[in-house]
Amino acid sequence: MRRSAFAAYHPFVNFVYFAAVLAFCMLWMHPVFQAISLLGAVVNAVLLNGRRAIRFQLRFMLPLFVIMAAANPMFSHAGVTILFYMKDGNPVTLESILYGAAASAMYVTVIVWFSCYNAVMTSDKFMYLFGRIMPALSLIFAMVLRFVPRYMHQLKVISDAQACIGRDYRQGGWIRRARNGIRMLSIMTTWALENAIETADSMKSRGYGLPNRTSFSIFRFDRRDRRLSACMAGLLLVLVLGAASGANAIRYFPSVHVQAMTAFSVLVYAAYLTLCLLPALIQTWEDWKWKSIRSRN
Repeated sequence: MRRSAFAAYHPFVNFVYFAAVLAFCMLWMHPVFQAISLLGAVVNAVLLNGRRAIRFQLRFMLPLFVIMAAANPMFSHAGVTILFYMKDGNPVTLESILYGAAASAMYVTVIVWFSCYNAVMTSDKFMYLFGRIMPALSLIFAMVLRFVPRYMHQLKVISDAQACIGRDYRQGGWIRRARNGIRMLSIMTTWALENAIETADSMKSRGYGLPNRTSFSIFRFDRRDRRLSACMAGLLLVLVLGAASGANAIRYFPSVHVQAMTAFSVLVYAAYLTLCLLPALIQTWEDWKWKSIRSRN
């Protein structure tokens, strides 16, 4: 995973950014906004995860988009623009196809944005933001975020250890494989329960959740964070004004209707593009500064 320049900012800035882009992505079904959000999500995912993100988009997200977009007109027949009829007599409308494409694009974009969120917003950042406000809930949420990668790693360790003694689930006949798989599941369950008990005892011994408990933090809200916060606030203000004026409005049923493009709507599109590409722009600027400094030496 590549080091992210945006991740070096204050956790509050990171959290507000991802909360804003995820909210806009889920609420705005306008095709221009969706295209901008998908572009920003893919660009940031590639910068954060490199080739692994590209493989993930092509292997999982692209087929998911096609399947969801094709499934909607098969079950939803609303709309006035009938393209053709299926064998059962149900119509396939242009509006249902466009809405299915928009819904699938929104679903895929949210998943990609969350992959960027997991790469930037680590569990210690989340605990820093919400540990004092809601200690129990923030601890549970932080543990859930770590659950999948940590347990997948432990499962691989158990599988490698079992394979060394000939007890892997991929070895032998199907009865032997089933036994080996059940044994691995038992080992994994035992480890998970012991780990949960150890975590609970460790947090309790450290006084987690007590009202007067203090905690160490390396995060400081400095001048750089204030500048980026002001920039984000200006972009969000433009987007909120654009939403109030209807720049993001679209109607899919019974017929597709989009508000005419104006100079102000173009400004709103540009503001949303800048917001979605903000981490990529910061990364590009930091890389340029680093190369410039190295060229002087």
